[in-house]
Amino acid sequence: MEEANQSVVSEFIILGLCDSWDLQAFFLVTFSSLYLITVLGNIFIVVLIITDLHLHSPMYFLLANLSFIDFCLSSVTTPKMITDFLKEKKTISFGGCMCQIFFGHFFGGAEMVLLVSMAYDRYVAICKPLHYSSIMDRHVCIGLVMTSWIIGCLHSVSQLVLIVKLPFCGPRELDSFFCDIPLVIELACMDTSILEILVNADSGVLATICFILLLISYSHILFTVCHSTDGASKALSTCTAHITVVVLFFGPCIFIYLWPVSITWVDKFLAVFYAVITPLLNPAIYTLRNKEIKNAMKRLQC
Repeated sequence: MEEANQSVVSEFIILGLCDSWDLQAFFLVTFSSLYLITVLGNIFIVVLIITDLHLHSPMYFLLANLSFIDFCLSSVTTPKMITDFLKEKKTISFGGCMCQIFFGHFFGGAEMVLLVSMAYDRYVAICKPLHYSSIMDRHVCIGLVMTSWIIGCLHSVSQLVLIVKLPFCGPRELDSFFCDIPLVIELACMDTSILEILVNADSGVLATICFILLLISYSHILFTVCHSTDGASKALSTCTAHITVVVLFFGPCIFIYLWPVSITWVDKFLAVFYAVITPLLNPAIYTLRNKEIKNAMKRLQC
């Protein structure tokens, strides 16, 4: 009886994005290039903020952490996806699958909370400018970043605990390019209807709370900006960049985890967008729309 309850699946078969070798060759070149740009772009922002004394402020401290998380998040699934384009049989070990799930939700959850922290920073800067330096001091900034990492870890552990002991006895095919909880749960040899509700509720609660806090923060900011003339254009430009990043991050999350209808090709597209495109767009958005970052790049060239 004890042996029957153990997982007999040692690895999962990954079906990938497509079956065509021509498309896989195209994806190999495309995603390899995008991943390289993502890694270099996010590392560049982190190094730039650390080395340039003009960027040693709370907003850029949080931005450096966002770039680091984006670098980590893209590295959870993208390198494996790229190497799988070279293989006819794509597999991932049970342990590797659990690691992808853990770190994917760890960095994803941390980024959600960090985006809320960045919205709070902009709220204080725009709505309470006279008290900004006293509210957003060094200890508060470190506390906000540590909170994002802790909540991300707790969220990830709570997700992994729900599935790591599930019995997997076949089938073992994942119709995606990486391991994710909804796909893995479907392969369990038991009724998982209640478990699916718990998993979606776990992710849904965190995403919903963060999204509501973001809406409240940016609503206050936009209301303040609309009734102010001093520095309104600069504040609006900064907030536009933040809001764009929030939409790009939360949009795919909502469709992947909370949308009731599952369409395979749509889920794959959104998963690629979330894992590959979003970490690439974040540094581009902040770099192209941020005057201080541009000035720091010019000083670096000199």
